[in-house]
Amino acid sequence: MDTEASMLPSTTPRSRALATEAVHAGRDDLAALGLHAPPIDLSTTYPSYDSRGEAERIDAFATTGARPDGPPVYARLDNPTTARFETALARLEGTASAVSFASGMAALTAVLLARASMGLRHVVAVRPLYGCSDHLLGAGLLGTEVTWTDPAGIAGAIRPDTGLVMVETPANPTLAEVDIRAVAYSCGSVPLLVDNTFATPVLQRPVEHGARVVLHSATKYLGGHGDVMGGVVACDEEFAARLRQVRFATGGVLHPMAGYLLLRGLSTLPVRVRAASTSAAELSRRLAADPRIARVHYPKVGGAMVSFEVYGDPHRVISAVRLITPAVSLGSVDTLIQHPVSLSHRIVAEGDRQAAGVGDRLLRMSVGLEDVEDLWADLCQALSDPPARTAAGTVPEWLPTGR
Repeated sequence: MDTEASMLPSTTPRSRALATEAVHAGRDDLAALGLHAPPIDLSTTYPSYDSRGEAERIDAFATTGARPDGPPVYARLDNPTTARFETALARLEGTASAVSFASGMAALTAVLLARASMGLRHVVAVRPLYGCSDHLLGAGLLGTEVTWTDPAGIAGAIRPDTGLVMVETPANPTLAEVDIRAVAYSCGSVPLLVDNTFATPVLQRPVEHGARVVLHSATKYLGGHGDVMGGVVACDEEFAARLRQVRFATGGVLHPMAGYLLLRGLSTLPVRVRAASTSAAELSRRLAADPRIARVHYPKVGGAMVSFEVYGDPHRVISAVRLITPAVSLGSVDTLIQHPVSLSHRIVAEGDRQAAGVGDRLLRMSVGLEDVEDLWADLCQALSDPPARTAAGTVPEWLPTGR
């Protein structure tokens, strides 16, 4: 199997439309190989009769972190199938390189370790973030120190040992947005990492606004079907080389089958995101006009995520949905709903959650590809079953008991 073409770094300028790149990036060499579907290379190791040459290649990787020339050496170092996904994602995000990992949290861990290895253990971050990202930054598990601030305070929070500024926009779960360009300016020479999981490169490409590192939980929209777990960092080649060294040392590699599924997921990413976003925008409009809803959150950039605060008991809504799946995670072809305080942000301290706008009555919904009328019907019956009651035990006049 000829794998060299798939191992090339993604330095080709993005001159084609995003939808075209989504279909063809990482696959440009297939016709020359006599293939239509990308091959899956499941090898963990590869034969070589040139021990001296292998030693030189391993030494070169240890020194530079660049992908080895020639055939692969060992799956923990690199893999042709996952390399195709990395090439494609880098092209979609407009970066020189991308490095994949076993999960989104493994990807963030590698970024933090890479900066810490340079003596840069301090992180400036803006809440809200995904709950486990918040926990990883604040718990000191990797020896990092975090300063939490709002976007206006970023410049003042930067120290000589600051290795990273991190934001998530739209943020999980409130969908709060930050001005990436303004934040990047405030960072000065410190790299800005943007978690782009919710928007995907379909709706925004952070590097075009000054970000230097883009993080994805590939488990979500990039995979898109709820059947693959992975993470990926899009960045310049210099930082990618360091991430590859961290990945090799820590073992947080993406499995080749996952790489294959993620590459396949990218091919339909623009169609899925745009279709789901249309339904999400309509549902957010209807929810905003519904007297059972206290507040709706929907980002200006658009997207398939909707968060809303209910007047009644959010746990009753979760237990009453029938078509919509009550489950953590997001970005699948089917619609999911969850209670962040109970699940995705349970690990964040209550005071920090509340300060970030993650209230007890907030629900987060990832809109899928079902018909919007069917989704609305399910939401209506879930919001009305049973009706919320006041402390006196009566149904408020403003709250309809059915629809």
